[in-house]
Amino acid sequence: MALISQKPDSPFTPGTPVPPELFVGRKQQLEEAAGYMERAASGRLENLFLVGERGIGKSSFAAYLRRVAEIEKNMLGVHVFLGAVDTLEEMTQRIFEGLLREVRTESSLFEKVRSLFGKHIEKLDLFGVSVRFAPPKDKLEALVNEFPHAVYNFLDRVKSERRGLFIALDDINGLAREKAFADWYKSFVDYTAVHFERFPVFVVLVGLPDRWEQMTSLQASLARVFRMVRIERLADEEVSEFFQRAFGSVQVEVEPKALDVLVRFSSGYPILMQEIGDAVYAVDSDGKVDIEDANLGILTAANRVGYRYLEPRVYRTVRSPRYRSILRKLGQHGIRRNFTRREVESWLNEEEKRVFSNFLRRMRELGVIERDLEGGPGAYRFVNEIYPVYIWMEAMRWARKPNSRKTLEGD
Repeated sequence: MALISQKPDSPFTPGTPVPPELFVGRKQQLEEAAGYMERAASGRLENLFLVGERGIGKSSFAAYLRRVAEIEKNMLGVHVFLGAVDTLEEMTQRIFEGLLREVRTESSLFEKVRSLFGKHIEKLDLFGVSVRFAPPKDKLEALVNEFPHAVYNFLDRVKSERRGLFIALDDINGLAREKAFADWYKSFVDYTAVHFERFPVFVVLVGLPDRWEQMTSLQASLARVFRMVRIERLADEEVSEFFQRAFGSVQVEVEPKALDVLVRFSSGYPILMQEIGDAVYAVDSDGKVDIEDANLGILTAANRVGYRYLEPRVYRTVRSPRYRSILRKLGQHGIRRNFTRREVESWLNEEEKRVFSNFLRRMRELGVIERDLEGGPGAYRFVNEIYPVYIWMEAMRWARKPNSRKTLEGD
């Protein structure tokens, strides 16, 4: 009996930072960040804020910086995802737990730093050796207050084998809203400058533009503390290089016309590149991605992206029946990224026209559309090519529901 051949695992990783070997572009930003990193490795605390919109590749950039720090600068690196964390205590616990996990496989280093935390470190033998750092509340509060000294003592234990520390604090949405975090960070920077001649640490914060604005509004001095690196959309040639490299890693060829489609619908967003690539890889059956594979993969990716991002951000939060009706009518008129206010108004009834200005403002706030400056006054476009595909698909699904046509005509 012939065995069914299986494809290699997908080289794409939706929802997680891109593997360093598939990282492309960002040359100017990397050179700038590498300069700050070298100064940190040489003994001076450096603070960098990576800023960019959702899905632009900030986490992948931070992960790549960490690899550079570890391989080229011989620093000990940790990438901490903070998610809904909004307290200094939990942030501090995760930082040190992350650092301990990084040295857990190096017996000499682990034993050097273990004594700093005493009995609050647990080695767990579950799926290999892991580490849990769980100090009691009073000890954790003290660690927050003594954070500069705790980091310095950690550095002192590893200095014979590492030049310094690289600490990326990712997804700081909760902390950025807290004045306690902004004030604490400013105190941390000031204290290290005064009390330590050498402090080889490179701290990278990763967040959205409005998180940066929140932090600096709470503590204006932070604008002078942080270097700023802005992550923008990738150029088409960089997106093309990514797809060719990723598909090539599993011996899959991409035809030129298909590649053009993948590049176009990615819109320069790494998050969309991963979703599209993964969907296309799944539908390909012969090791050669053609235009049919690309189109089918785009539809699959649009469904995934819409469900993960547009559904919770838009369809589940926008309660107005008129707003939903306007979205459906946008979808009914085909897959179009660009539109003008005047043409859309011609499709709307009087009630929809009365709320259309508010609809446009709300969609901009939610990051769904943006002004199209090249299109002139009253011109808008979706922020990427995938969103209008999902909105079209939703409109088609709605039209197939019983009585939906009557409902649409009556909104």
